[in-house]
Amino acid sequence: MQFDINTPVVPGQPSHSPFTTIRRYERWIIGGVLLLLIILGLWLISAPANFPRNALVTIPQDASAHEFAAILSEQHIIRHALFFRVAARVTLLDRHLDTGIYAFSKPESLPVVLWRMSHAEHGIAAEKVTITEGMTRYDIADILSKNLPGFDAKSFLANSSTSEGYLFPETYFFMPGDPQDAIVPRLRAQFASSTASIAPELASSKHTEHDIVIMASILEREAKTPEDMRIVAGILWNRIANGMPLQVDATFGYIHQQNGYTPTAADLASDSPYNTYRNRGLPPTAISNPGLAALTAAAQPAKTSYLYYLTGSDGKMHYATTYEGHKKNVQLYLK
Repeated sequence: MQFDINTPVVPGQPSHSPFTTIRRYERWIIGGVLLLLIILGLWLISAPANFPRNALVTIPQDASAHEFAAILSEQHIIRHALFFRVAARVTLLDRHLDTGIYAFSKPESLPVVLWRMSHAEHGIAAEKVTITEGMTRYDIADILSKNLPGFDAKSFLANSSTSEGYLFPETYFFMPGDPQDAIVPRLRAQFASSTASIAPELASSKHTEHDIVIMASILEREAKTPEDMRIVAGILWNRIANGMPLQVDATFGYIHQQNGYTPTAADLASDSPYNTYRNRGLPPTAISNPGLAALTAAAQPAKTSYLYYLTGSDGKMHYATTYEGHKKNVQLYLK
């Protein structure tokens, strides 16, 4: 049979041109290939059949997109590491991947996994830890140990050995997997940030910041209200100026790591540099971590002629200008 390409096609009648048949087959082939590619793509981005439920996946600090992909593939969170890397690069999300621990309670597709990791959606609630005014670094280590799984208290105490007084009291949120060696710098950075609000008071003080921090740490343990802190600060600075020992009991509590500690005769006779009965001036370091009220009081103490104070059994502060007046207060208010 021969075909004349010049033969007109009658409208309404089917065409039997071989070119039409070939084009129809091409469309079917292209359509089939596209369908297969779509199916393959959907399969690649879908969750693996062996996706672990209730899994915790740890991505180490400073991990690259390549390492993200390898870990996720090894733990069956995604089907193929290469496809994760390609998807991350094409979407530019590889620049925003966040390390740490991720929780997966149910299977999730690759786009969802990629989105979560580029938007720090860890699926784990941050641990809320409140460090209160007057806590020591030992107290802080204890509260972090109780709230952060796997927290290394010994490492924290080693890292904070020169930071007593500068671990600022505040409410912090910690994610599981946060690097522990970043905790002390974070608390110190909060000290710098928070004390910026009282920079004029600190700058106008005649005392160094180091001495202000030490004095404020004592005030946290010796007084309760901002007003009493300012009066006690005035008394203690007066004692130092007059060459008198501070005679602060709270420093012994720091030695023994006990709040409200009452010094013994052995304590009072000890050679410890924190024995403020035998040694004049401030102790060598802060004995707690003070807040803004105590720091402000230490920097701007009340002008007073008092040289003595005590906290009575009534919970109030009582002051005296002479030792005789102080002894009278002892008889009246320490029952």
